[in-house]
Amino acid sequence: MVVGLAGALVAVSVAGLALGAVWIPPGHVLEIVLNGERTGAFASIVWDVRMPRIVLGAAVGAGLAVAGVVLQALVRNALADPFLLGASSGASAGAVVVVVLGVGAGVATAVALPVAAFLGSLGALVVVYALARHGGVMTTGRLVLAGVAVQYVLSAFTSLVLVVAAKAEQVRAVLFWTLGGLGAARWEDLWVPVGALVVGVGVLLGLARPLDLLLAGEEGARTLGLDAGRFRAGVFVLVSLVVGVLVAFSGAIGFVGLMVPHAARMVVGAGHRRVLPVAALGGAVFLTAADLLARTVAAPEEIPVGVVTALAGGPFFLWLLRRSGRVEGMRS
Repeated sequence: MVVGLAGALVAVSVAGLALGAVWIPPGHVLEIVLNGERTGAFASIVWDVRMPRIVLGAAVGAGLAVAGVVLQALVRNALADPFLLGASSGASAGAVVVVVLGVGAGVATAVALPVAAFLGSLGALVVVYALARHGGVMTTGRLVLAGVAVQYVLSAFTSLVLVVAAKAEQVRAVLFWTLGGLGAARWEDLWVPVGALVVGVGVLLGLARPLDLLLAGEEGARTLGLDAGRFRAGVFVLVSLVVGVLVAFSGAIGFVGLMVPHAARMVVGAGHRRVLPVAALGGAVFLTAADLLARTVAAPEEIPVGVVTALAGGPFFLWLLRRSGRVEGMRS
């Protein structure tokens, strides 16, 4: 499965490098990449325009998918997702504040954006988790309602900041964070999201067994020696950090963390040592393909990639919500 997904990622990446406003034959793309060719118009398009975008898309897709896997384990709910739980919206709100206020410049902005996005993501997750729990019990209905409520509040806050404080030249940047997009990818910034992905996924792979224990419930996990409350709090912070950093560079992209984890579990089962790497590669393939569609289906115009993922994820979410409601009805 890992080898197959890696091959699919290579194939989608080559297609992404070849397709666009300027068509470059795939054979020429491979020649440019394998030979390290840097001169010429085609080489400039491949290395300076399309390659950073593909790397960012793969990193963001992998990170959001892994975050979805972990959040679903932490709250023991199949509908958990960085977007639906408000983490992406919180990260976007934090990033928008930095953009509108013009905090710092150059390196200072590059640091302030991920920090503000992390704080917004963590705050949103904490609020949703607190609202969804009642009497120590969390239901699907409360989780969805809490996530929707927090998203509406954060969207209203972002709109208020845009109307009151944003300048004309900042409107496009704010829309970028609310709709999601990979067009601003640059080589000099990619080390931040890629580093967050590598460190986050590496740590979470080491936590695969405790995540498996959470599937047995808090009482079962405690019996097996896991302090579920402390572990959940620590992993919430880690997931918020990964999501916040990624959203700071890509904007809010929804449903990747909802669809890909379910597809991964259908193929390899629920064990996190298998699900996490498969979900990471699946998320990278999915978002890279979605971005390719977003910039080619209406060329030369470009559709925000968040719109494409929403069109795919909306029906999936409704199906999953109906299925979860049916399962809860059978249990009751």
